[in-house]
Amino acid sequence: MGDDAEPQEGFVAPQLREEFPGLGLRYLMIEHGSGRAPRQVKKRLAELSNRFSGPQAINLRHQSVPWAYRVFYRHIGLDPDEQPTPVEAIALERMKRGGFISRSLLDDALTIAIIESGVALRAFDAERVEGPLGIRPTAPEEGLEGRPGALPAGTLVIADQARPLGLLFGATASGRGVTPSTRSMTLVGLKVKGVPEIAVQEAIWLAVDVMRA
Repeated sequence: MGDDAEPQEGFVAPQLREEFPGLGLRYLMIEHGSGRAPRQVKKRLAELSNRFSGPQAINLRHQSVPWAYRVFYRHIGLDPDEQPTPVEAIALERMKRGGFISRSLLDDALTIAIIESGVALRAFDAERVEGPLGIRPTAPEEGLEGRPGALPAGTLVIADQARPLGLLFGATASGRGVTPSTRSMTLVGLKVKGVPEIAVQEAIWLAVDVMRA
């Protein structure tokens, strides 16, 4: 799949479709690695940091898209005040550090796209992904690579056709994430009830555009 393809719709296990209407996933493979962010990306990150003030961070959770993730967190037993949603986690870090800190091209692109869209995004090494991606519950005794022991049966994960790639909101399986040696990556956008489909696709393209800068 080339960089100009449309983000694909991932599968959602049938029982999850019934339990969580609106749950979905879009993903796009791009022929791009990460590495250090170029000057223009660091500049864009700094400009975003300057625009993103304390009041914005405080009011963030009340916006429709961030609020939708907070509601979903509670539906799956997570407390968004204890384990912040992706956009709130980035906002909290900005407040603690006094600005968005450049880490890598991918991290900066995800920060920009998540803050500007509110959509939960993440990435995997495309060469370590087997087949279509989607969301499913774990089977009994199924684990996450790099994590000792089995996950509780029914844990929600992002998975390919072979294994879980990461918790739906949380850790990535060992060896499946993007590293300095990654040559292509798969960007993933997570949709929950209340998040428009177009918002997820636009968030993915925003991250792509930043990385192409």
